[in-house]
Amino acid sequence: MRRTDLNRTLATAGGLLLATTLACTGTAMAAASPLPAKAVAAADCRPLANASAQAQAIVNAACSQLGVPYSWGGGSIHGPTYGQDYPGGGPGAHDSQVKGFDCSHLVQYAAWQGAGIALPEGSWNQAKWNGATARFTRDQGLGPLQPGDLLLWGSNPADLGSVHHIAIYLGGGKMVEARESGTVVMVSDVRLNSEYAGALRIAGAEQPPAGTKRFMTWGTGVGLRPDPGTQRPPVTRLPGPTAVDVQCQVHAEMVTAEGYANDAWSYLPKYKAWISNIYIQDPAAWLPGVPNC
Repeated sequence: MRRTDLNRTLATAGGLLLATTLACTGTAMAAASPLPAKAVAAADCRPLANASAQAQAIVNAACSQLGVPYSWGGGSIHGPTYGQDYPGGGPGAHDSQVKGFDCSHLVQYAAWQGAGIALPEGSWNQAKWNGATARFTRDQGLGPLQPGDLLLWGSNPADLGSVHHIAIYLGGGKMVEARESGTVVMVSDVRLNSEYAGALRIAGAEQPPAGTKRFMTWGTGVGLRPDPGTQRPPVTRLPGPTAVDVQCQVHAEMVTAEGYANDAWSYLPKYKAWISNIYIQDPAAWLPGVPNC
C-alpha cells in the first residue's frame, strides 16, 4: 500500500518530492448568478447527442458523481476528497469538512476514469491543455460541440489563463458541473453569459497502447531505471505526476518511502525503463490487471 492523498506533501524519498495540488476557483461563481432550480435525476445525466465511445465514457464517469457535494479544492482522479476552506468565506468557509469535488477535479476525474486522459489540475491549466483535439471560440456557441467537450468560463474570455470554471457538455444545451460550495454535482443549462470562454475537445486524445494499462504517478523527479532496482542511474526522471502505460510487473528490489515498502516494479515500454510501484497512484501494491513480466 502507498499514500495516495495528493493534498498532502510527502517526504523526500530517493530524490522524489510530491507535487501539491491546485484548486479550481469555481466558488467564485457564487456571486455571479443565481443557482439553477435544482439538480436533475441521474437518468437525465447522459450524452444527449451522438458521441464517440470515449466521449460517452467521459460523460458517464462525470454523471456517476451526480449528487456528490461541491468542495473547494476537493476531488482527485480516484474520487471525492475533503477540500479546503475557501479563503473568501461564505458557503465554502468549511469545505475542509466536506468530501466532494470542485469543478476542475470533477473534470479531471471524468477524463481519467472514463478515458484514461490525464488532465492537469486547475481549470485555467485544463483550458490551456496542449492535448486538446479541437477548440471552439465563444462566438461559435454550442453548435459544433459534442458530449464530452469541456466548457470554459473566465473573467477575461479572451485569456485562457483567467478561466475559473469548467464543466462537461452533455448536448442539447445541458452540462454536468460541480458549480460552487453549498451545492452538489448537477446537470445545468449551459450559461452563455459574458464570461463564457469557449470549449475544448479532449475525446480522441492519445490512448494506452495495446497490451498496456494506464496509471498515474505521484511526485516530482521520479527516477525510471534500466533494471527493476536502484543500483544503476535513472534513464530519465518524470518532472511531475505523469500518466504512464504499464506493460507488466515483477517482484524485485524492495523500495521504502513514506513509511511504506514495496518490492513490485513495472515496465514502461514508452521509456524502455522500470518504475517502482511505490510511486504509482493505486491502493494496491501489486497493480490490478497487469500481468507478470
